[in-house]
Amino acid sequence: MIERERQETGRIVYSCTGDGKTLRNILEEELNMSSRFMSKLKKTKTIYVNGKFKKFDYKVSSGDIVDIVMEEEESGFDAQEIEVSVKYEDFDMVVVDKPPFMVVHPTKSHDSGTVANAIANYFQSKGYQIRIRFVNRLDMNTSGLVMIAKNPYAHHIISEEMKSNNVVKKYRTIVKGVVKDDEGTIDEPIYRPTEDSIMRTADPRGQRALTHYSVMERYEDASLLDVRIETGRTHQIRVHMKHIGHPVIGDELYGEADENLIGRQALHAYSLEFSQPRTKEKARVSADIPQDMQDLIWKLKKRG
Repeated sequence: MIERERQETGRIVYSCTGDGKTLRNILEEELNMSSRFMSKLKKTKTIYVNGKFKKFDYKVSSGDIVDIVMEEEESGFDAQEIEVSVKYEDFDMVVVDKPPFMVVHPTKSHDSGTVANAIANYFQSKGYQIRIRFVNRLDMNTSGLVMIAKNPYAHHIISEEMKSNNVVKKYRTIVKGVVKDDEGTIDEPIYRPTEDSIMRTADPRGQRALTHYSVMERYEDASLLDVRIETGRTHQIRVHMKHIGHPVIGDELYGEADENLIGRQALHAYSLEFSQPRTKEKARVSADIPQDMQDLIWKLKKRG
């Protein structure tokens, strides 16, 4: 049983409720730890039972307290004073609302001014010494919710939840044309033609991708959609919308840019639902669509 009141970012406290299990059983079966993470604990000798270091074959008893210390690490990114909107935080996770035009982490073409730089500064201001581990990423011109794990345990658990489609990811997007059906599912594999290709295509040779959508509003020649994705393929929503003949407005890669309407693709990750890695309590985080998409909706309504 996880002892919620005793949890810290770099520490897991577990109360044993039965006799006969080994420490390895607890780590694998109760805490769902990966072999890689367990190997690190073994190497650093940072796992204790009732305050004393124990090996994995140690048999625990009911009432024993297993205490796991996760060594803190540097963030790995330069801290920069960039405002960041934190929508959720606990001892394991931070969820931020990424504005449009901001890159998630530094690249050759964007070596500063990223979400990673902003979060490094945020952690530093709170006195945290934490390595930044992104659970999900968004394209530079897509706005919305980005998850960051504060420790390797949380990163592993949430990443596995992502792979199992247990994290509910919802988006709002505005697409070209009037979508006829009130709702639908796009089940089309997404393929990368070449290793250096930026674009993806809907192609049987690719990986399966599932996108569910429903129409919220229809305009003269556009539609506002609520979208839920079960998989997380690169550019998934953008590729699928193009595939059904309704590319995202402003998407210069899969449609066409239209500076008169909006300066980027009209796509926003507005909702995440997940289970807290340790307590398993349900969390739902949301972020309002940004002003440029609100302005786009106003322009489309004014047209028709």
